[in-house]
Amino acid sequence: MTAKQDPRFVSRLTKSTLALVLAGGRGSRLKHLTKWRSKPAVPFGGKFRIIDFPLSNCINSGIRQIGVLTQYKAHSLILHIQRGWSFLRGEFGEFVELLPAQQRIENNWYAGTADAIYQNLDIFRNHNPDYILVLAGDHIYRMDYGAMIARHVESGADMTVSCIEVDLETAKSFGVMSVDDEGRVLEFNEKPENPKPMPGSTDKALASMGIYVFNAAFLFEQLIKDADMPNSTHDFGKDIIPSVIKPYRVMSYAFRDPNSGEQAYWRDVGTLDAFWSANLELIGVTPELNLYDKTWPIWTYQEQLPPAKFIFDDDDRRGMAVDSMVSGGCIISGSVVRNSLLFSNVRLNSYSRIEDSVILPDVRVGRHCRITKAIIDRGCQIPEGTHIGQDPQADAERFEVSEGGVVLVTPEMLGQVLNYVR
Repeated sequence: MTAKQDPRFVSRLTKSTLALVLAGGRGSRLKHLTKWRSKPAVPFGGKFRIIDFPLSNCINSGIRQIGVLTQYKAHSLILHIQRGWSFLRGEFGEFVELLPAQQRIENNWYAGTADAIYQNLDIFRNHNPDYILVLAGDHIYRMDYGAMIARHVESGADMTVSCIEVDLETAKSFGVMSVDDEGRVLEFNEKPENPKPMPGSTDKALASMGIYVFNAAFLFEQLIKDADMPNSTHDFGKDIIPSVIKPYRVMSYAFRDPNSGEQAYWRDVGTLDAFWSANLELIGVTPELNLYDKTWPIWTYQEQLPPAKFIFDDDDRRGMAVDSMVSGGCIISGSVVRNSLLFSNVRLNSYSRIEDSVILPDVRVGRHCRITKAIIDRGCQIPEGTHIGQDPQADAERFEVSEGGVVLVTPEMLGQVLNYVR
């Protein structure tokens, strides 16, 4: 049995790894969905928030020392982590530590992804890790980080970058890598206008997932060096990675399904269309992301709620849901739900119809409503007789309509004010 296959070897590596989740992003492409919350705090999948996925990957990979770096409108994110992620035992050296921007060095907020870590170097040094795993807090995927860390150590790398294959148009939004036959990174360009195809392909490029493994001492050294560079933007993709490729050993790690060898599931839900699509993928017969897999649970804050209830069985007033996911606390009262995902505590009143929609928690829909291809934000009270997704021109006058025709509705657009944190 090789070191890579030996679970005891991987276990030793993950125990000496500190994971840092960069969760300060605004997510402006999600429009009003991130007006009162950061992107990692956006609800996803019926009962989770986006940040639950990288945090669950850490726990399931055996990484129990985690720092979460926050900045933009982080209150709901902080509350969620305090409520749902306080089960780790500090006396065993386990923790999820919140690290808000607090001007620890001079009087500056986090200027970039690298600067966010640099400003907390004294904290990270105190934890004395051997390896640092840097993660984005705003992507949906399942990944065993232990395998990546083991590959990093075996290859003798100073830094390892996880990557996926994307089409050339999509690659324009990512850091694009060129690698040799060994997988060593030869070139790295952040969001290039003309991405370079990967070897052996004319239409695919290797894109960085924003997941990095560093030898801890090496990372600290590079962050200090970068902080002294007056022209640096203090960003991993723009500054750190390009500066270390030639003088040091930077390796790539292809993110693939360990069983099939095919590219694994990974979604950047950074736009309204992508967010809507990724949620509705989950209701498929055999979705790529299986939330029912007990071997890789997604952990979250679990509010204690009664089961979903469906009432009335008249021909014109039947409570039912078809090809849909309905979360706890929901009451479907004489309404029809098709091809939709309902989060917790949604109440649908009689004679309404919901199709191809994502309904976030605590929404109330009045009687005789028609909602199609929409995202309804948390806490919305949809008045009786409202039609959404039926008339594009009328929707555009009141709501946010995406390029793909998805209608986003928030309480503010309805003239409503919420008195609780989203």
